[in-house]
Amino acid sequence: MSFTNFLETEILDHVFAGAAYTAPGTKYLALFTAIADGEAGSVTELSGNAYARQSVAFTTSGNTTSNNAAVEFPTATGSWGTVTHVGVYDASTSGNLMAYATLSASKAIATGDVFRVPSGDLDITLN
Repeated sequence: MSFTNFLETEILDHVFAGAAYTAPGTKYLALFTAIADGEAGSVTELSGNAYARQSVAFTTSGNTTSNNAAVEFPTATGSWGTVTHVGVYDASTSGNLMAYATLSASKAIATGDVFRVPSGDLDITLN
């Protein structure tokens, strides 16, 4: 996953300029059908048909943090389209996109499907 400019600025200001930054207590995983520009927030997030962002928690080891439990979205009550990207927000609705990534394989979600990210499959690495 890549950090957005929002999160990069918050971290730099906090570490090097001493500006206060409070990490969100809960992070939320979002699903997208397209990202034109993640930095500008130009994303197409799913909506309707029982879709809602889901909370996600992370455990860090070395320079990588990974989801420490499976993240399961509600059963789709209608087509969600094809999920191509994921993102981590600091709020359950609206909020700031902090990190995003392209899925290694897109996934079409039809009525009755459940989108699930197994524990440890969502990795954010700093180089």
